[in-house]
This record gives sequence, C-alpha cells and structure tokens, in this order.
Amino acid sequence: MALFTTLKHPTEHQEQVKGSDFLVYASRADAPEEALAFVQGIRTKHPEATHVCWAYRIEQNYRFNDDGEPGGTAGQPILRAIEGQGLDHTVVAVVRYYGGTKLGAGGLVRAYGGSAAEALRTAAKHQELPRIDLTIQVPFELTSVLYRLLENHTLFDRSEEYTEQGLTFQLSLLADELEQLQQQVQDATRGQGKVLLDS
Repeated sequence: MALFTTLKHPTEHQEQVKGSDFLVYASRADAPEEALAFVQGIRTKHPEATHVCWAYRIEQNYRFNDDGEPGGTAGQPILRAIEGQGLDHTVVAVVRYYGGTKLGAGGLVRAYGGSAAEALRTAAKHQELPRIDLTIQVPFELTSVLYRLLENHTLFDRSEEYTEQGLTFQLSLLADELEQLQQQVQDATRGQGKVLLDS
C-alpha cells in the first residue's frame, strides 16, 4: 500500500444556494463496497432529498453518480473536489433539497463541487503510511521471543494460527520497519524464524 492522504474523521458541511440546501457528508472508505454502503446510509438518512449525488476515489478505482441531475453537473465536480484536495480512500455524498430556483448547469457544478471542496478543505486529514503484508513463521519454543519483538513495531490486521511447524503470524507492518524486523527475527531465532512477504 502506497502513501496516501485521507480523512481523519467523517465530516459534514452545509450550504444554501438560491434556496436549495446542499448537505455534504464525507468519510474514509478503503473499498468500493464500503463507499457504496456509506452512500446508501446517507440515502436512508435523507429519504425526502431531491438528489443524493456522490463520488469516491480509492487508489485506481473511482466512481461518481449524478442521481438525476443533468450529466456532469454533480458527481464529476464532487470527484474533482476529492482529487483537488489530494485525497484518496475517500467518499463524498452531497444531498440536495430543491429550493424552487433552478441553478442551471454552471450553478449546479459550482454548488456541488464548491460545497464538496469546502467540506474537504476544512476536514481533518490523516496521512496513511505505506504498509507491507507479511507472514512470520517460528517454531513453538520461540513464540514468546516473537511476541516480545512485535511489541516494538506498528502492526495492523494481525492474526495468528498454530500449525504443526509452530506459530504462523499474518500481519501488516509499516514498510519502513520491515528491514529492522527481518533482522531482529533472524537474530532472535538464530535463523529458525522466517519472514515471508505476501505477494
């Protein structure tokens, strides 16, 4: 996983443009299904809304939806707002309650894109450092040695499994800690422990 910037917390923002209310909801999303579930949650929260337009970007994946607004006036400007703030792993939904005055294509682009950009500009950001998935295998008698080593590292998604050969650990580690951990496992287990990178 490469370095990226996302939102630290879910964020909300509200603007009124010529009588129409635009409610912006933004959050981190690490998978397309998560982003779509977030949008569905906003729809459920606002069943009376005229439109719920949205966009997400997760690495190479991105999607946007105008939800009945003229093509290109809502979803795409929201996506551009995400990209304009240099964000990744981010989903934004903009709820519109129509206020009776038509905004025209340019007005819609400004309203959707502008409200999304303002919400993201003021939101707290979080920089996610690159991680590496790996598997560590050690014989049973060295499990306590491994536990002690791992206490000094930043680990994510760890799981363990006992096999006939010993203990197998699966985890994600900050990429810049990999070399140090490999060396420590090698030294502490006198070469009996293996650190395997998951492809």
